[in-house]
Amino acid sequence: MSLRRTLRQTMTVARRDFVATVFTPIFLLFLFAPVFMAGFGAVGGLGAATVAGDSADKARVVAILPPGDARIMAEADRRLRTAFRRDEAPPKLLTLTPGADPAAQAHAAFEAKEYDAAGVMYGALDRPTVLFGPLDRRTARYLGVLALETLADQRLGAGMPTVRVEEVRLSRRGASQGGQNQSAFLAVFGVFFLTLFLAGQVVGTMAEERNNKVIEVLAAAVPLESVFLGKLLGMFGVAVLFVVFWGTIAGQIGSFLPPTLAAAMGELTPAVGGPAFAVLFFAYFTMAYLLLGSVFLGVGAQASTMREIQMLSLPITIVQVGMFALSSAAASRPDSWIATAAELFPLSSPFAMAARAANSPALWPHVAALAWQALWVAIFITVGARLFRRGVLQSGSGPGWLSRLHRRPSEGY
Repeated sequence: MSLRRTLRQTMTVARRDFVATVFTPIFLLFLFAPVFMAGFGAVGGLGAATVAGDSADKARVVAILPPGDARIMAEADRRLRTAFRRDEAPPKLLTLTPGADPAAQAHAAFEAKEYDAAGVMYGALDRPTVLFGPLDRRTARYLGVLALETLADQRLGAGMPTVRVEEVRLSRRGASQGGQNQSAFLAVFGVFFLTLFLAGQVVGTMAEERNNKVIEVLAAAVPLESVFLGKLLGMFGVAVLFVVFWGTIAGQIGSFLPPTLAAAMGELTPAVGGPAFAVLFFAYFTMAYLLLGSVFLGVGAQASTMREIQMLSLPITIVQVGMFALSSAAASRPDSWIATAAELFPLSSPFAMAARAANSPALWPHVAALAWQALWVAIFITVGARLFRRGVLQSGSGPGWLSRLHRRPSEGY
């Protein structure tokens, strides 16, 4: 009976916070925040792409050699470029007829204003000299390969062999190691992005109720642990609504992807299989939100002003980025001590275990990991509630330890 009453009180608080958050005009701004983020990102990306496109149009690799060799090199350049993707191809080739001083001509070409020379080659094809900038070593090596192809074509002439390649596209029956590693990183990034975007709002949930004394009324009627858990579940309900809304839209957009992009996405096959991975991903997002949210709720409950809440934003972000970095390292080395440490440390465990679901087909470790994470959620909520009860409620909603720590340097003045 006591457990049923506790659950009922917890869900009452959760429903109260959920309704108070969702049924407001501000929630629409929060719900459509990705649209604004994507809009600003598209504007910035368009500007950057325009600048990069202009730079790419002006970039050139320059070869100073006689007209006969220039024709052979142009043909070799055309053949070699078929091995590059469009965004990875070297700059366009520009050939110049050598003058009286090819070295001086090369230096002048490197400093030319009509184009941006990524590399300039001059001299004999078997011992060419290549000038290049600090970031253009790959271009210099491409010019070396181009000189080799030109020299081979020049010497072999009609004896140059031709190769006709029969290209056969296959689809893998199972997940590749590269696809699993990419799936693991995307799982870590997905959990990190969602918790970074959604869990931070838990920090300020109790500041307003502390100021208007509502928290004292709740604490008198409901155990403080139920208040904390109820608020956490209420905000998690808001997060789930956000994820379901945008997940539905993303699922519809996915059906319009080009075939090549859809095939590339098909390579991202997790080791546990698609349906099991989807369930585990949502479970680990839930645990990541509850773990980070319970810590942030306990710390944020000590803040009584917006200034103190703003002071907490940077440490919270640093903690989340640290968990992301640790789990990303674990995703790339699934059987290392880093992976074990990330899977055991409570705050990074959901991230690392989501990566494990992509790298390993075993399911039993996930049962143990979810139980381990749930235990730490209970610990964090209990500790946060006790700190709030001792540090704030005993002094009549006075300042918590954060406020006392902030004011201590001014004592005695």
